[in-house]
Amino acid sequence: MARPTRCRRICMEPAYSRFRPEGISTDENVNMTLDEYEAIRLIDLNKCTHEQCAQQMGISRTTVTEIYESARYKLADSVVHGKILSISGGNYCFCDGTDTFCCNRNCKRTENSTSHSKKRRKTDENWCNI
Repeated sequence: MARPTRCRRICMEPAYSRFRPEGISTDENVNMTLDEYEAIRLIDLNKCTHEQCAQQMGISRTTVTEIYESARYKLADSVVHGKILSISGGNYCFCDGTDTFCCNRNCKRTENSTSHSKKRRKTDENWCNI
């Protein structure tokens, strides 16, 4: 029997949910999930390792690698073939600011959890440059 899928922790929704190539009329669409978007954001933009990304998202490193490979393929498919990239859905929950590996800056937190959020030390080796 397969193991149940863990909820992937993300800090925020993307500012944009669709990207369309300019000057090309296309109906072809590629859908990237929010957990795939978060993996791209943490690894490529914030220069996290897969291990750091896994800690941030609350999942295993091997799962991060699978999510990341899927996201990179979808991003490349959209750019190379001129397809519309939509970002939505996925198996995720928002970071509440209370976890040890919380970015503590960009989370979509509830009002109750903000007072309990843990501070991140800038010298902590387990953190990427968020």
